[in-house]
Parts: sequence; C-alpha cells; structure tokens
Amino acid sequence: MRLALAQLAIEEASPRTNTERALDAVEAAADRGADLLALPELWNVGYFAFEAYAREAEPLTGPTLSELADAAADRDLALLAGSVVEDLAASAEAGLATPADEGLANTAVLFDADGDRRAVYRKHHLFGYESAEVRLLTPGEALPVVEVAGFDVGVTTCYDLRFPEQFRALTDRGATLLLVPSAWPYPRVEHWRTLARARAIENLTYLGAVNGTGAFDDAELLGRSAVYDPWGTTLASAGDEPALVTADLDPARVEEVREEFPALADRRE
Repeated sequence: MRLALAQLAIEEASPRTNTERALDAVEAAADRGADLLALPELWNVGYFAFEAYAREAEPLTGPTLSELADAAADRDLALLAGSVVEDLAASAEAGLATPADEGLANTAVLFDADGDRRAVYRKHHLFGYESAEVRLLTPGEALPVVEVAGFDVGVTTCYDLRFPEQFRALTDRGATLLLVPSAWPYPRVEHWRTLARARAIENLTYLGAVNGTGAFDDAELLGRSAVYDPWGTTLASAGDEPALVTADLDPARVEEVREEFPALADRRE
C-alpha cells in the first residue's frame, strides 16, 4: 500500500482556498499511485481560527466532506479527510450522531476508494493549553478501526499523541496502521518527532503523522509530516514547507516485526 500525507499550506479562515489545495493534493497523490491519502487537522478552517469554528461547522454530510469524498472516489483513492469542525446536532439530524450529541467536534472522517464513509473519529483529548479548543468543542468517545487497502487503520488527532493508552487501545483492536492528522506548532518540534516515533515503536505498527504549515496570529505550524515503520524507522518525511509525503507500506511487515520482537505478547496488565 502506498500512503500519502498532504502537508498543506493552511490559510486561517479561508475554507475555499484550503479546499482547493486539498483537492489538488488528491490529484497529486493519485498521480503518484497512492492508495490512501491523509490530510491534516482542521485543514479547511485552520486550527487557530477559533472564532470561525461555529461559522464553518458542517455535519458529516456537509459540502466539504462530500466534495472531497467525490474527488477521491473519482481517482480511486481512499482518503482520511483530516479533520473538520463538525456540527453535531446537524449530524444527529442526519442519523450520523446520537440525539444527545450537541455542540461542535473536531472530527476526522475516513472514506474508502469508492467514496463511502468508513470511519468517523471525534478527537478525544482536547487541548487546553493556550487554546480555546477545550471550551469550544465536545470530545469524542469512539475508537474505530477499519480495513483499508490491506491495513487495519486507526485514527487519532494531534494532542492524542501525548496519551499512549489510546494508541495501545487501537492496537488491541487490531490496528496495523495509525494515522495522526495534526496542527502541531512551533516550538515543540522534538515533542512532535519523539512522540510519533514512540507510538510506532511501542505498538510495533506503521504510523503516519500529517501536519500542516502556515503562520497564524499567535502560532506557526511546524510541518515535518512523517511516516514511521513498526521499528520506528523514518520511511519518509518533510520539512516545514508544503509537501506531499509518500511511502510504501507492507502489511506483512507488521506481523513479521511483532513475531521477531514480541513485546506486545509480553505485556502485563
């Protein structure tokens, strides 16, 4: 399977511009023979555009996700549509959230190569440090794992990287590829590199961490999207400029590494 990570240049509160860039990434990934493309966290509105969250929120059936799903299906490409601000009440009206759900969520959606919605992940750990996310958004509960192009794929989002128990739970559910759409800013470069690699190593799994680029009023995204193999070896990475990162992954490699180094089997609860 060829995985692509779209390290997009994100403009604050400019959804149409950002969507055009995402659509361009779908085309570029398909041209490179990718089977699965992942976009960053809140790529359409910009993570730090807190005042735009409510204005730009959509249900899961909204125009942004629908347009991307159609574009990916046209190119026979599975797509993790990063994350967007979801209007939970509107999704509930469409039968895609529980009636009790309300407010907004930071929601990642995984589509298969036919454009069918396969997984919905609402960010579990909301960032409270100098961020309005914890005040504006509702955390999710579900941890889906779905099969895509020979891999069992689990999804987390950005700040979740600091909570290893969530990644272990996905591994226990069979995940062999973990995807982490993010909006990780300077100066925490070493945290970004170390935590993503550690999550791959400790779970003996592939991991793709996709970040954005762009400067906002109070922060600048650091880019450095990367793909790690089950040993934590970097297969592909980018700097801090817009880029499309690609790497070829072998599902049999996960089983081989876990058999060679059976740390997961040696766990004690």
